[in-house]
Amino acid sequence: MNAVFQLGDSGPAVAQIIGLLTRIDLLGDSAELPSQSRISASEPVYDESVELAVRAFQQQRGLTVDGVVGPLTFRRLDEARWRLGDRILTHLPGNLMAGDDVYALQGRLLDLGFRVGRLDGFFGPETEGGVREFQRNFGIPPDGTCGPATLKALTRLSPMVKGGAPNALRAQERIREAGPNLGGKIVVIDVGRGHNLPTDYAPVSDAILHDLAQRVEGRLVAIGVQAFLTTPRWADSPGDETDRAAFANRTGADLFVSMALDTSANTDACGVSTYFFGDANRDTWSSVGERFAGLVQREIVARSDLVDLRSHPKTWDLLRHTRMPAVRLDAGYLTNPGDNARLRDPEFRDVLAEAIVVSVQRFYLSPEVDAHTGVLRVSELRDSFQEASRPS
Repeated sequence: MNAVFQLGDSGPAVAQIIGLLTRIDLLGDSAELPSQSRISASEPVYDESVELAVRAFQQQRGLTVDGVVGPLTFRRLDEARWRLGDRILTHLPGNLMAGDDVYALQGRLLDLGFRVGRLDGFFGPETEGGVREFQRNFGIPPDGTCGPATLKALTRLSPMVKGGAPNALRAQERIREAGPNLGGKIVVIDVGRGHNLPTDYAPVSDAILHDLAQRVEGRLVAIGVQAFLTTPRWADSPGDETDRAAFANRTGADLFVSMALDTSANTDACGVSTYFFGDANRDTWSSVGERFAGLVQREIVARSDLVDLRSHPKTWDLLRHTRMPAVRLDAGYLTNPGDNARLRDPEFRDVLAEAIVVSVQRFYLSPEVDAHTGVLRVSELRDSFQEASRPS
């Protein structure tokens, strides 16, 4: 579904949205709903109660809270209707099964010590591998499909084992093994657009962000990092978030940085914020993504006078589909006069670029040798790289 539904809309699609919200207990029984919202009504209406339920769902699921059902919110509503056992789960390359039932399966396997990759609700190859390994250990034909026999075994074992954070520990160990040297590491720089960015703001947003991305890219290359841009400067739009995430995954990137600018009807709204993959509704998040987002946020705040809007977990496609530590940076509000003036200043964009690059380096430093926030300079990193590159 590519359409957008909001307050005042009606029709079969709105009836489907109301049905999904009712199924996950965010709307009462149709008998308890106002008559205009009943699923049985000939023309169901997207009224205030539906908008409130949509906002609650978006808040729970780490989406942009606007009370509007666009393609992303509708997909997540559809995923939320599935419970583990409702259907047979299997790996379908190119069209991955997704839903709350996949989240539940991944969680149970992780609790039992089996690797499934990121807890993201997608039945991908890593989840299939975890199912196969579980099946081998418990005498079930290892077909990688979660059918009745596998589900029965998981149900019987699930109360016995609970807790721990194996994925977080594995991710931290991979970072430690990668070492502090940035030479050879791959960073993907993504030029995006703020969610619901008005089209008349797109040209200035794209110009500022492409310039910022090039400043980040140049500094990264100078210290030995292999940097890729997801969106060419000549592109009319950034393209689909899933496609940009897939590009980052194909490069085998070590880190992913997406940059966007915000707008608001309230011209007083201002400041910088960062986002990482996380779903509070399921108590799952990328611990390394959270750390990276925090570093970027603190470095920018320490080096500028932008208002600190902090770091937050989100389940946007860009963060959910990337397989490496990823951060989405909202670098300010174009609708705020102060932020707008800063962002248009090339010297200020240098400050932002420096903060991002320093955050990349600090991500790989152990606490014992890490620098204080706002202190490290790219020139120091460049000198260290050049010294390390000289023949001995």
